[in-house]
Amino acid sequence: MRNTVKRRLRHLVATRLDSLPIGTTIVVRALPAAALAAYSQLELDLDAALAAAQRPRKSDRAAR
Repeated sequence: MRNTVKRRLRHLVATRLDSLPIGTTIVVRALPAAALAAYSQLELDLDAALAAAQRPRKSDRAAR
């Protein structure tokens, strides 16, 4: 199961790499529940995580 999740996430990330800023480093950590998640759910979760990572943080806004 772990390898299945790894392959699915690797494919999903690969299709999104061009939309990330150059030099971006990402680490994707799958929790055990990911083994039972549908591909479409993994896709939604990954997109939500990438969107959250690109949003400015509250501490970044206060520094401006």
